[in-house]
Amino acid sequence: MAKYEGGCDHVHTSSDADPIDNHTCHCSVCKGVTGQPDTHVVFFNYSDLKVDNVENLNRQPFNANNPDGPLELCTCKDCGAPIMLDDRQHRIRVIVPNLMGHDTAALPATYHAFYNPATGEPRPSDGRPVYEGLRPEFSWPAPQPA
Repeated sequence: MAKYEGGCDHVHTSSDADPIDNHTCHCSVCKGVTGQPDTHVVFFNYSDLKVDNVENLNRQPFNANNPDGPLELCTCKDCGAPIMLDDRQHRIRVIVPNLMGHDTAALPATYHAFYNPATGEPRPSDGRPVYEGLRPEFSWPAPQPA
């Protein structure tokens, strides 16, 4: 059994490595895709999040306004469940724990990302840092083998 596991009955994701980033996202793309007011997002190094039955995934652009962008939303061909976001550049794989079968409590968000006061939404006040983008010390990993 892996440290982190998720997916659906047909496609499973797992990792024994800890994530490289864990935040609550306030961006308009996440809001549009998930329908949530904010989204708990977890980044793993690409090769750390394993996927079985990868051929059973449907892929579509994550950002409809940027269909050639790096992230693809992967859903199960059998049941339609969201499984992960896959990075075409092979830097990261992303999960949304509460939507992708992972234990949310095991992967707590450490900060708020992409908060924009111009939206009129109140600034998060749960004590975690709030940034207009990803945390300042975050650096994108180099592309990894598929």
